[in-house]
Amino acid sequence: MYNTVAAETVREQRFTRWVADYGESILRMCIVYLKNISDAEDAAQDAFLRAWKAMEQFEQRNEASEKTWLMRIAINVCHDYHRSKWFRNTDLSKALEELPARYLRVEAKDVTLTLDVMRLREPLKQVILLYYYQNLTLQEVADVLGISISGVHRRLRKAEEQLKTSITGGVHDAE
Repeated sequence: MYNTVAAETVREQRFTRWVADYGESILRMCIVYLKNISDAEDAAQDAFLRAWKAMEQFEQRNEASEKTWLMRIAINVCHDYHRSKWFRNTDLSKALEELPARYLRVEAKDVTLTLDVMRLREPLKQVILLYYYQNLTLQEVADVLGISISGVHRRLRKAEEQLKTSITGGVHDAE
């Protein structure tokens, strides 16, 4: 009986630490992904609920990064929200304007770039958000997405090319 109580206490402490350490990052990721603060708050909460339920699976992974595991869960929750809601018809400009500045961290001059990132196809948007926005390493991005580091490089390169084309209006510098 004592071991069960002690194990549950350790589990609760770990969960509390996860929320404290990663809650803000996961919420910001969900906000950028979902473009709506209340949906993002719901998604972040759902992500932590899934993490709580799957904590035993995490414990069985050898030396897995907590942050990458939690980010993967949050991305999956955001995907689920995209599939089940009205997101296809969301006006990104209006959604971006409504987000609280403390979560978005976008200066006025970068709004166009942020909108372009939000319009990228999901695999490309994922690597941009994880690498540049969440400051994960290439290895961590690969772990979150379950792809190779070279796959991350390819997606980053393709996303950067699409963003450059979007920003320049299709005009490239002669190099």
